Amino acid sequence: MNAPWKAGGSRDPFEAYVCDVNTYDIVRSVCDDMGWAPEKVSKGGLRNAIQSLSVSASPNILLVDLSESGDPLNDINGLAEVCEPGTMVIAVGQINDVRLYRDLMVSGLHDYLLKPFGPDALRDSIAQAQAMMNAPRAEDDGGIRSHISTAVIGVRGGVGASTVATSLAWLLSDRLGRLTALLDLDVHFGTGALSLDLEPGRGLTDAIDNPSRIDGLFIERAMIKANDKLSLLSAEAPISNPIMTDGTAFFQLQEEFRGAFEATVIDLPRNMLINYPHLVHDLQVHVIVTELSLAAARDTIRLLAWLKANAPQSRPILVANKVQSSALEISRKDFESSIEHKIDFMVPADPKSAAQASKLGKPIVEAVRSSKASAAIKGIADMIVGQAEEDEQTDGVEAGKSKKSGKSSFSFSSLLPSKAKAKA
Repeated sequence: MNAPWKAGGSRDPFEAYVCDVNTYDIVRSVCDDMGWAPEKVSKGGLRNAIQSLSVSASPNILLVDLSESGDPLNDINGLAEVCEPGTMVIAVGQINDVRLYRDLMVSGLHDYLLKPFGPDALRDSIAQAQAMMNAPRAEDDGGIRSHISTAVIGVRGGVGASTVATSLAWLLSDRLGRLTALLDLDVHFGTGALSLDLEPGRGLTDAIDNPSRIDGLFIERAMIKANDKLSLLSAEAPISNPIMTDGTAFFQLQEEFRGAFEATVIDLPRNMLINYPHLVHDLQVHVIVTELSLAAARDTIRLLAWLKANAPQSRPILVANKVQSSALEISRKDFESSIEHKIDFMVPADPKSAAQASKLGKPIVEAVRSSKASAAIKGIADMIVGQAEEDEQTDGVEAGKSKKSGKSSFSFSSLLPSKAKAKA
């Protein structure tokens, strides 16, 4: 769980600490079926587990009985202090309470089984834990690739920023093979889960309510899998519940994503920039989604200026979305002239493809791959990856220069953003 790694011998595949005879017999029989040593099943429950693991290595999978625990949540936190990272904990108990179950899951447990349970239920839980342990990680690809951090921001409501964000996350994971996290920060009205035909879950609201619990295990439990390499963290909070946070949870989530994933795509509502400007401090790329209208031109100017001041290290990509072939409020030339910035991509309006994607519960780039809109979004994804690789090469050149120098490796150029380094 959260305790530091203990150097030592190899870890046992399974250990269990149970309270009653019936549970003891069931767990031993499952151990026999799995080919594990039955003597690794002990009596004594959670307290005995804490005492034993404080002086010995943790197993890969640990089963603990909470039946004799007066304060399960507090005792589980005590277990976390003696458990090594990566241990999958399955708890069993007699309390049938949804709130307790949710709190236990947030604390880092893999599963909670209500007693009495049968051998099949335990086998299923163990199989799920093994699958999670064997899930592909970013470092399994053989080489370490730089993390890509991208935010997608709509200048106006309804310009399709969420559609672009979901499609980019899907492309980075499925087409470009990067382990990707999609963070939908529209806590009340986010559509990331809806676009992928998923239940939003409580992961994001739990993170906001308990930022101190955000760690690697929390990320594994809270995020929802969209495909083998894409995970989503979102929420569908009641409208009556306002967000009460100083933004610490968002910062910690970004930190965890950098360690656990190769790419992060943040669906970032523009109003979040006002209260939480630190959300853009570590971005590599920000995708601004606009429309060709007078109001959008005004807001694009304001957003570009704000991002230049608050995220100078980030490369802007300007996308005009849902562009009609005729009857434009402002032409592309006039729009670019007014904002003094060129449009990088024009995504044509395609209502039929959008409707088809909505019916299938897939992003448009997956549902209708041959559409012109999909082709434009694929170009955006390629530019994002190209920018990240360019930054990585620039940083590598600067590192090589500092090593060749016989003087101190520190220089003022190391304090500049990567684009400025290249110019220097």
